[in-house]
Amino acid sequence: MNSMEKTREFLRSIGLPGGDAYDLPTSEKRFADGGQYRFEVPGIQGPAVMEALLEEIDKYGLYLHRVTQTKGIMMLTDNEISRMVELAKTAQTDLILAIGPRATTDTSASVNTPEGVRMGYRLRGQEQVVRAIEDVKRAASLGCTGFLVYDEGCLWVLNEARKAGEIPANCHFKLSAHSGHGNPCSAKLLESIGADSLNPVRDIQLQMLAAMRQAIDIPIDIHTENPKSTGGFIRHYEVPEMIRVAAPLYLKTGGSVAQTHSWDSTVSDAKARAKQVTLVKRMIDSYYPDAIQSPKGELK
Repeated sequence: MNSMEKTREFLRSIGLPGGDAYDLPTSEKRFADGGQYRFEVPGIQGPAVMEALLEEIDKYGLYLHRVTQTKGIMMLTDNEISRMVELAKTAQTDLILAIGPRATTDTSASVNTPEGVRMGYRLRGQEQVVRAIEDVKRAASLGCTGFLVYDEGCLWVLNEARKAGEIPANCHFKLSAHSGHGNPCSAKLLESIGADSLNPVRDIQLQMLAAMRQAIDIPIDIHTENPKSTGGFIRHYEVPEMIRVAAPLYLKTGGSVAQTHSWDSTVSDAKARAKQVTLVKRMIDSYYPDAIQSPKGELK
């Protein structure tokens, strides 16, 4: 056995795949309700746009399992948060709000340099961690229990706060693609420190995705398309295979409508995002008709 084979054997011995899963095995894992996939629309920054999105989805005869805001909780008023919580409850969908403080809104100049891209949206200094926790506490007090997290240390401490009762026990933490994770080892670590779902890098390939699924049980949030600022690619034809090899999945759809991650979507944009969901659903129905979609309902 050569050195590389020994490394692969060691990885398998600790519960990880020995490499990327080029054989693309079918995932037998499921959501608790038996579903293989759910739909999520990101980049919905306020209640008016959220209402338009939900109305348009309903016109198409479809339903969403998640609506995600990405600009940050600190950019919303209490009334806006309360209204979004109300809309989510009425539509029986989950609401995910982004934690506000992050590198791009800090006073650091580093994030705006060519090297700064490596920082992602991570937090600089303990005061920013305190503020992030305060963002979560505020939204939780207004009825939101789903949060988009960008920093691994922040994820760990939020999980500790959840266990200690500092924030509600039913809070749900979704780790952002902006953290830059794309391998089974990282996924395993993030699951172990409190991630309830994980968004890997946007250009993750099928064999990589299949290997990641072997390492973790939590849902994977996968971009079916992207804003121009993060590649602009549209992967609709790959979705049926994504579901087969990596279920349970949240299919993040509608991003190509936006220019950037924190794009301030309009009502018109919301309707365009809803159309993208119908296009992805058509791909699933055409090429993997046996795929099981989670039923409508409050899901966490």
